[in-house]
Amino acid sequence: MLYIFLKARFLILAATVCICLNATAQSTIEYDIVLSGGRVIDPETKLDAIRNVGINNNLIAQISTETLKGKQTINVSGLVVAPGFIDMHIHGRSNVEQEYQLHDGVTTALELEWGIEHLGKWYASRKGKALINYGASVNWPFERFKAIGKYQNAVDSLLQITLRGEANIGAMTNTILRAATETITPDALNQTLANIKASLAEGGIGIGAPIGYLPKTNPNEMFQVYKLAGELQALVFSHVRQPDIISIQEAIADAVLTGAPLHIVHINSMSLGNIGLSLEMVNAANKKGFDISTELYPYTAGSTSLQSAMFDEGWQQRLGISYGDLQWVATGERLTKETFDAYRKTGGVVILHVMKPEWIQTGIAAPGVMIGSDGMTYAKLAHPRTAGTFSRVLGKYVREEKVLDLNTAIEKMTLLPAKRLENIAPSMRFKGRIQVGADADITIFNPETIIDKATFEKGLEFSAGIEYVLVNGSFVLKNGKTVSNVFPGQAVYGKFKK
Repeated sequence: MLYIFLKARFLILAATVCICLNATAQSTIEYDIVLSGGRVIDPETKLDAIRNVGINNNLIAQISTETLKGKQTINVSGLVVAPGFIDMHIHGRSNVEQEYQLHDGVTTALELEWGIEHLGKWYASRKGKALINYGASVNWPFERFKAIGKYQNAVDSLLQITLRGEANIGAMTNTILRAATETITPDALNQTLANIKASLAEGGIGIGAPIGYLPKTNPNEMFQVYKLAGELQALVFSHVRQPDIISIQEAIADAVLTGAPLHIVHINSMSLGNIGLSLEMVNAANKKGFDISTELYPYTAGSTSLQSAMFDEGWQQRLGISYGDLQWVATGERLTKETFDAYRKTGGVVILHVMKPEWIQTGIAAPGVMIGSDGMTYAKLAHPRTAGTFSRVLGKYVREEKVLDLNTAIEKMTLLPAKRLENIAPSMRFKGRIQVGADADITIFNPETIIDKATFEKGLEFSAGIEYVLVNGSFVLKNGKTVSNVFPGQAVYGKFKK
């Protein structure tokens, strides 16, 4: 599968380069789209200059100081022309969430922390219907749940939830986590591993290992999942067991001992006040040759289901917060002991106001740390990261607070995630870059006005300052407005797909 993909891609790229190397052709060829006069930033080649960009056949075909002819020419002077932002950590599966994402400059949104159950059928259900590129990891909790056997009716019922596009953390959690406290038998563990391999063959981009939602999982079971990942070189996406430094160490130790590539999600909410130490450990592992990476979102609050294990006995001491620091997404209210007890029985999503601004600044400024939204399924009062993560980085942390420069921020949102994924998902080798032959996934924004508009108080709102977004050479956003009835999003598959 990988060989066929790369050979086909090489033939397209070779044809494109042949056209572009001919100076006469450059002056006479008519490109499908020309982006004229923008500040083109490519984080890999370090290009940062005024250029004209020609697009043909869904690819970037030319980048030039010369005037280019286009069937459609867009004047983007005064705007930044960047690779489309890549979000490795989303939970909203439908076009409702994807519209908020594209208004935030995202062209590829992947569910990699939790993964998706019934993975092959989900991929098929999204074909030809997606606004932006999509993909997912194998859902270890689901494959574990399926292996136990006695839950077959529930396994089947989850298929319709999956195909409707409902997020798992919520509708899925109550069902799958019925088995969370069960210590599975050796036979069931072997079946879980077999299920993971089968799901990888359906296109899974590595293995989602959110042990934080199954914190009583036997260490041996988790180690065996990492061992399989090491043997296959399948990237593990870990929501660690608890938000503490010991759990960060556990994930790193499992990766080091098994040779599994590891990505630790939202290190800000997993480390809290120990974020500096967590980043030091990740860097130390990398310096010794181990393949470990991480990400964070640029907000001081997290969000998850109230019925999750995070709120088991002792949560206040572990997290350093109390009832009033929890915000009920359905109404926006802050909780009390009474409402906490009542809502935990029925289930639903809360926002946790648990982090300090300086922790976020530390993570955003750290070299190599990527940006991922952890965006939730749609609700009017859902966590604002669902709509504003990338614009917030560029507006608040680049322009206003100068925590990092523009080029570094773009690299964290484009090239770094593309390079992190390209060994497990071959198509990512052509994303995260503004280069001839790269996919025409492009985000064009005004660096003076870009900012997130969603808030904890008023809920979701499209970000400001994102003017144009192209996905596979098609506009999905023009002049800040969604383009109707256009679905250019393509599947991103893992390398094991049969």
